[in-house]
Amino acid sequence: MGSVVRRSFVAAIVAALTMGTAAACGGGSSGGGDQTIKPNSAAASLVPAAIKSKGSLVVAADASYAPNEFLGTDGTTVEGMDADLAKAIGQELGLSVSVKNATFDAIIPGLANGRYDLGMSSFTDTKEREKTVDFVTYFSAGTSFYEKASGGPPITDLSSLCGTTVAVESGTTQEADAKGQSKKCTGGKSVKVLTFNDQSQANLAINADRAQVGMADSPVAAYQVKQSSGAFKLVGTPYGTAPYGIAIPQGNGMAKAVQAALKDLMSNGTYNQILTKWGIQSGAITDPVINGAIS
Repeated sequence: MGSVVRRSFVAAIVAALTMGTAAACGGGSSGGGDQTIKPNSAAASLVPAAIKSKGSLVVAADASYAPNEFLGTDGTTVEGMDADLAKAIGQELGLSVSVKNATFDAIIPGLANGRYDLGMSSFTDTKEREKTVDFVTYFSAGTSFYEKASGGPPITDLSSLCGTTVAVESGTTQEADAKGQSKKCTGGKSVKVLTFNDQSQANLAINADRAQVGMADSPVAAYQVKQSSGAFKLVGTPYGTAPYGIAIPQGNGMAKAVQAALKDLMSNGTYNQILTKWGIQSGAITDPVINGAIS
């Protein structure tokens, strides 16, 4: 993922999936409008002593999922909705924030071993993941299908994946859904699921005809298609609307502080400014909850 600057056909996809262009999204990576947010004393008082004493948060994101998280033009800085929101939460809590690029399936283990303080990487809050980490919900998204614009199988829903090859990012709900559907297929038409360390590689597999169909969170799939200069198209009907959650080491006390910060950002308008900046305001929620998985 990452945004696309059209060059040659293949170069466009590579640029789309590995770099991300801040200009295509409206600029840099600090909180909506780049304003400074004054610390919220009530929220800051909830920060656990261990984190308050170090004065900072290390936030992990898989920067291959534009517009939610992607690498800027310098190839290093993580930009996007999650990066902006992480910095705004940090300001609310009186903490500095460093957003680090990490592969998706390494983030939750990194929270458990203390490498990261938060995971903000378009995580769907699921009951299975809640066994390992706490979540604070902050967005609502479903899953969409996409494929090359020049043909492709007639995908309508999960059941129509039978007999196709699907590219997904490792550790995602899309991987679980595609593999789950394969077990339901009949007539010898299973789903061949190709998994990749990041979404960029999954998209390149579609471009190279190694896979016929891609699956990603709806705002991300729509953004990729819009920025691909006609290389990709959305197909079928989105499904499985569910909350995104900010992942937090289980039971460390940080969830209530993050929840309070989010509530204030929603109240003062910063939250909506950030989502609007990245064109994904349709996924806004109004009441962040701790561990709000629906399945």
